[in-house]
Amino acid sequence: MLEDIIERATEAADAFVDRPADRRLTSISVSKLFGMAWEYRDPASGNWRTRMNKLLDVLAEHQIGLLITVDEVDPGLDELVDFAATFQHFVRESRDVALCMAGLPSRVSALLSDKSASFLRRAAQHQLGRIADHDVRDAFRETLEEAGRRVEDEALDIAVAAADGFAYMVQLVGFRSWAAMGEAEVMTSEHARRGAELARQDFINGVVKKTCQELSDGDMAFLEAMLADEGRPSSVADVAARMGKNTNYARVYRTRLLEQGVIDAPRRGYVTFEMPLLRAYLSEEL
Repeated sequence: MLEDIIERATEAADAFVDRPADRRLTSISVSKLFGMAWEYRDPASGNWRTRMNKLLDVLAEHQIGLLITVDEVDPGLDELVDFAATFQHFVRESRDVALCMAGLPSRVSALLSDKSASFLRRAAQHQLGRIADHDVRDAFRETLEEAGRRVEDEALDIAVAAADGFAYMVQLVGFRSWAAMGEAEVMTSEHARRGAELARQDFINGVVKKTCQELSDGDMAFLEAMLADEGRPSSVADVAARMGKNTNYARVYRTRLLEQGVIDAPRRGYVTFEMPLLRAYLSEEL
């Protein structure tokens, strides 16, 4: 990961940063055939922080800053923790750097809990919640129109309802519906229904099932106790009673599930299912 960051940064700044030669001429022989001898060497010298400092020095001469983006945050990746620990030095040295990281709530929370990465706790955090239906509708329509195709209003209604404002579902529904169109110029309600059903299967198999497999028995018991409210916000006190536990016990699992992005807290003392299709999946399985 660290090598990729410095290589990509150097590549992006190629017009301003001279790459060091990876070989030097050591001898020339003149005979019937002209000959030369080369000595190859590793152009990288110093540790990662030292090499990054050299790159940032060159960029600073041109008044250029560096933005580093990291997707799919994984707190189990030692290099990520090392990177976070080193990045704080760049900030303290007033380097012109910025960092944008994205990941599942539970993984971001785990990274922030690491003492070596505690510096990141001061970063601005943004929780990507539900995307408004009108934005999802515009995204579907504009994507098709930019590709020279059209979409029926009913097909849009089906696709928007299937996506349910969840970013990944927007991608899945769009991808599957597009594939269902084949060579058609217009996305019909039939295409959208087919795409929505396939996207539903993809999401359940790829996200919902795997999420449930990673949850503890207590987590699952909390979610099961929420099913009785049939989609309405669940009172944490009621959930605790159905679990046969006190409210403080239930709050522990409420916090865990909130951090993992599985449930949401629309108001004090109440929770709802945040992950699309989770409630439907649990209702079928339990």
